[in-house]
Amino acid sequence: MVRSSLRWMPAVLVPLVIGTGVVVAGASPVVTLEEKTPEQVLALVAASDVRSFSGTIQQTSRLGLPEFPSTDSGSDSTTDSVASALELITGAHEARVFVDGPQRARVQITENLAERDVIRSGSEVWTYDSEAKEATHLTLPDKTAAHDSPAWTPGEIAARALAAVTPSTEVSLDPASRVAGRSTYELVLTPRTEDTLVGSVTIAVDSESGMPLAASVHARGESAPAFRVAFTAIDLAAPAARLFAFTPPAEATVKEESVPDAALPGTLDARDLRSAVPPFGVSGSDWSTVVELPSGSAPPELLASPLFASLATPVDGGKLLGSALLNVLVTDDGRVFAGAVPLNVLQDAAANR
Repeated sequence: MVRSSLRWMPAVLVPLVIGTGVVVAGASPVVTLEEKTPEQVLALVAASDVRSFSGTIQQTSRLGLPEFPSTDSGSDSTTDSVASALELITGAHEARVFVDGPQRARVQITENLAERDVIRSGSEVWTYDSEAKEATHLTLPDKTAAHDSPAWTPGEIAARALAAVTPSTEVSLDPASRVAGRSTYELVLTPRTEDTLVGSVTIAVDSESGMPLAASVHARGESAPAFRVAFTAIDLAAPAARLFAFTPPAEATVKEESVPDAALPGTLDARDLRSAVPPFGVSGSDWSTVVELPSGSAPPELLASPLFASLATPVDGGKLLGSALLNVLVTDDGRVFAGAVPLNVLQDAAANR
C-alpha cells in the first residue's frame, strides 16, 4: 500500500510532532531589521508568493518518549508500523527538498548510505528506496491536477500554527535572528490557556520573501523546543527540471499503485467523509481540543503487543501514551482520547462522554 511505502517519511503528517533545539546556522551576530509589529509579520507571511525553491531541511525531536524495543522478523505488521513511525518522530532527520510550483516536488533522504526519494511531476508520482531496491509508481487522477502537493517544510507547520491564531493565542515577536544564512523575524504564538501541553510555537519568517524558514514547538515549561523543523540551506531559484524526472534503476523492483478517490484531498463530500472516516467526537477547542475515537478503534493486536506495554503507563481509567506534546489515553473500555493536553483533560473528557 502507498501508506506503508511512505512510512519512513518524517512525521509532519502526525497531528502534532515536535523536538530538540538545534543551532541551525551556528551562533550568529545580532540581526537588525526594520521594526515591525506582529500583525505586520503575519501580513508578510500571508503575502509571500515563493513557489520555487530548493534546500536542506533538518527535523529534530525531543518528545520525552520512553525507550521502546526494536522490532524483529517475528514482530507483527501493526507493531512494526508503529515502531517505524516512532523512530521517525524521534532523534534527527535531514532531507533535501526541491519544489517548482504546486505540481513538481522532490524529497530526498540519505541515511546510512541509502537514499529514499519521493518525486512528483504533474500526475506522475514515484517513491524509491535504494537499500530495498524498490520503486513505487502512482498516476494521480485528473481531478488532482489543480491541487497543490503537500510539502515537508517549515511552511507547512507554520500554516497549521497560523491557522490556529484566535483570541486564545497571544502573538508576539522575539528578537530578529538568522536561519540558513537569511535574516528572519521571530514570530511567537503563545496559548492563553493552561489546558495544553504546548507552551509556544516560534516561526522564523524570512525578512525579504515572507517564507517561513523554521518552526519550533516548545512544550510548556521547557526552554528547548520539543520539535523543530528548519532549513539549514535554501536557494529561492527554481530547481533544474531534471530533478523531477525519474527512471527506476534496472535492478529495482517496480510496483504500480492506484490511489482511491476517497484518499484524494478535495474530492470528498459530506457523505464520503461519514463513510471514509471512523466516527469520532471532539471536545474542547483551539489548543485544548480533544479527539475521541470509539471502542475498538485501537487494533487489539497493538494493545496486546510488547511495544504497547513498553510505551503505555497505567493511569486511572486506562493507559496513557504520553509525550511532551501529545497525550493519548486508551480507556479500560477501549475508547481512545487524544490531544495536546494534560492527562486530566483527557480523563475529564472520557468521564463526560
